[in-house]
Amino acid sequence: MSYFYYIALVLIFGLLMGKVISYLKLPKVTGYLIAGVLIGPFGLRLISNDAIKGLTIISEAALGFIAYNIGSSLNYKKLKSIGKGIIVISLFEALMASVVVILAMKFIFGQSWEFSLAIGAIASATAPAATIMVLKQYNAKGPLVDTLMPVVAIDDGIAVIAFGIAMAIVKMITKGADSVSLITFLEPFIEIISSVLLGSITGFGLVYINKRSKDRDNSMNFVIAAIFLVIGLAKFLNISNLLACMALGAAVSNIVLSKSKLISALDNITPPIFMAFFTISGLELDLSVLKTVGLLGIGYVVFRVIGKVIGASLGAQIANSETVVKKYLGLTLVPQAGVAIGLTMIVGEALPVYGASIRAIILASTVIYELIGPVCTKIAITKAGEVYKEKKLIVNK
Repeated sequence: MSYFYYIALVLIFGLLMGKVISYLKLPKVTGYLIAGVLIGPFGLRLISNDAIKGLTIISEAALGFIAYNIGSSLNYKKLKSIGKGIIVISLFEALMASVVVILAMKFIFGQSWEFSLAIGAIASATAPAATIMVLKQYNAKGPLVDTLMPVVAIDDGIAVIAFGIAMAIVKMITKGADSVSLITFLEPFIEIISSVLLGSITGFGLVYINKRSKDRDNSMNFVIAAIFLVIGLAKFLNISNLLACMALGAAVSNIVLSKSKLISALDNITPPIFMAFFTISGLELDLSVLKTVGLLGIGYVVFRVIGKVIGASLGAQIANSETVVKKYLGLTLVPQAGVAIGLTMIVGEALPVYGASIRAIILASTVIYELIGPVCTKIAITKAGEVYKEKKLIVNK
């Protein structure tokens, strides 16, 4: 079958399930994910595993657009008005999730320190895509959203560093201190710096070329080209394309005016791409892995959420954030997907004894988090009174 046929199936079923799920007052992104499960190799098998591999370019492009959008929220003036507490909140919500999962795995489930450290480090990562989609659907605005956007942007950087340090400690436990070099600790920092540099340099180039262009309608073309360039170079350099695209958006946001076409250029073309992205993500959700993880998997799911909620609340209190941020930020940080799954591959190479178990747990938890995460985000923004739909504010009563 042609890939155009598969893309058509993805869009048609995504639209249908998005409509159905909206009648149930649930976020459309949940419907897109369910549509993917329904037509995928673990459902009606209308799309095979081989076909899914050919559709990954859409997912990569969509993630680049999402990351660019998140990065554009990292405007210095805007962050300055929110306060320095963003860093504190990000550190607490990410690291508390790791600490809680590590302690739970070690002292409640009786796992080894190596296993507990590895899976605990993965727990810090948050997948922003589903959350951002919910915010867009409900046109969410307010202190909670203003805090959430930079937090999810910073989160992945913290997760990469935490994972790198945790794996260095694991290596010391399994092979001895002599096996760990300075470069082992520096690797995550090097990846982040390289990603930020790539995105920032491309961002400066994008703004310069756009200013020199006589045709202002080319802004969208320039932005798409820049995002694709960053994704391609990041993959070639083996660094994070997500962080690089965030840095691209942040660089542009801090150079141009907030109303610039470079910031809003993608608004009109991203809805079908995002819908396709989440439906394709649903194709890859293997519900059968839920049967293999047992109590350990359930424990990971529960304790990671507990860590996120406690960490976000503590960080917000220390930062003296608004009440809605203290109460509801943690609920918006539930989703976990791409980065976490990628990190399991590294664990598989470094700890082959535990690699398969950890991967099964993360894959199973991804299914749960991706399905319940959007609902948790909707609950949080609704209770915070930050949902604007059809220009009417739904206020928490």
